[in-house]
Amino acid sequence: MLNRVLKPLATVTGSLTAALLIVAAQAAPLKQEDLSVAEVLRDRALESSDAYSLVESLTVEVGPRRAGTKGDERAVAWAQQKMQDLGFDRVYTEQIDVKRWARGHAHAEVTAPFPQPLVVSSLGYGASTPEGGLNAEIVEFADVEALMKAPARKVKGKIAFINKRMERARTGEGYGPAVQGRSKGMRAAAEKGAAALLLRSVGTDSDRFAHTGMMSIDGVANPVPALALSAPDANLLEAMLERGKPVEVKLDVHNEPLADGPSFNVIGELVGREKPEEVVLIGAHLDSWDEGTGALDDGAGVAIVMETARLISELPQRPRRTLRVVLFGAEEIGLVGARQYVDAHQDELDNIIMVSESDFGAGKVWRFDTRIPESKFTIADQMMQLLAPLGIERGNNKSSGGPDSSVFVARGVPAMGLYQDGTDYFDYHHTPNDTLDKVDPDNLKQNVAAWVVMSFLAAEMEGDFGRVPAEH
Repeated sequence: MLNRVLKPLATVTGSLTAALLIVAAQAAPLKQEDLSVAEVLRDRALESSDAYSLVESLTVEVGPRRAGTKGDERAVAWAQQKMQDLGFDRVYTEQIDVKRWARGHAHAEVTAPFPQPLVVSSLGYGASTPEGGLNAEIVEFADVEALMKAPARKVKGKIAFINKRMERARTGEGYGPAVQGRSKGMRAAAEKGAAALLLRSVGTDSDRFAHTGMMSIDGVANPVPALALSAPDANLLEAMLERGKPVEVKLDVHNEPLADGPSFNVIGELVGREKPEEVVLIGAHLDSWDEGTGALDDGAGVAIVMETARLISELPQRPRRTLRVVLFGAEEIGLVGARQYVDAHQDELDNIIMVSESDFGAGKVWRFDTRIPESKFTIADQMMQLLAPLGIERGNNKSSGGPDSSVFVARGVPAMGLYQDGTDYFDYHHTPNDTLDKVDPDNLKQNVAAWVVMSFLAAEMEGDFGRVPAEH
């Protein structure tokens, strides 16, 4: 039996007492034997997880991989080969259709009253300036809502400058309010006749790096150039404006829209031994922005879920149901891979008993959230017996599972979320500074240890989580 195979290792590596495991198993949804196996997997991850070598390989051998680019093609080939090397039972791809765009140059400088250069980056799929650039006065807004409420006469012909600071938080909760300027700002500026948009970068750092990212572009009849400013340069413009003189900025930007093209979701499976049609789906996104190497966003997540599956694949037998790892394509430009996956498999969603995604960098996991029926909380409580020694606390029952997972949750699929410490995540997010040196190998081991507990127990347990109300 499986427990006999693993018992010697559990004796050596287990950190929970046998009595604690018995208490955890008394409510019966998860068997003591399964909890023992999960404990061994957890401790193996802490001792020998190889997730770091995976993210190192991805960043060094592939690098930037924005959807629809040659880097994206290399990433898809890399992921397929790695999954095969790691011993997945099935490895395959599913094509998705993506909008494509080529980043060109982006230059900005203050021309009056205090001439000096600015550090900027085009926001994703941004427009170009007229040939030779444009020069206009800037008009400042505290946030995108203020721009949307402003009379058109205040904005027409000028460069709208959204100066919204993002608040630092362990949970990353400051991102939502700040990112509205990036997603809605260009549309609002264009509708009011602005010449262009400048946006204080959506980030928490004070480095002179601009943070790129996607905008809402569909249906905008007259798109205008849209650029992110580094935080120090946003401070600089702010200080200039406080001196009471008009501030003029010259922009010279060239980007190129391209024809739509293909990308791919890359999928690997450990096929269940008893219920192969039932699926525990864990994911990350394979694409990244193009100015860094995507080590944190989302190379770390890719490595975490692939290594989780590798550890489970080394057990003497497969889990009861299928463990499916999906590396989603084109997440950065609007959850494209996840949306097209759900549309293509909507008749099979009832067979997905749980979904989760790793997409918040490489910090330590500190909280375990769920989105399951209250009648199934005992299962989460039993999982917590093995997660708590990793420094993880129980969170709430409002998890989306992650950005791509949220598309599944909207259709009623249960979710679990292992949330990382994001205190410094938005220092590097979508910048040239998202590189391998920001990834701590020990943190990755702790992540994999948590993921392997959650994933194995969900795939092995006899029952399931039921369904949750779909979001509308």
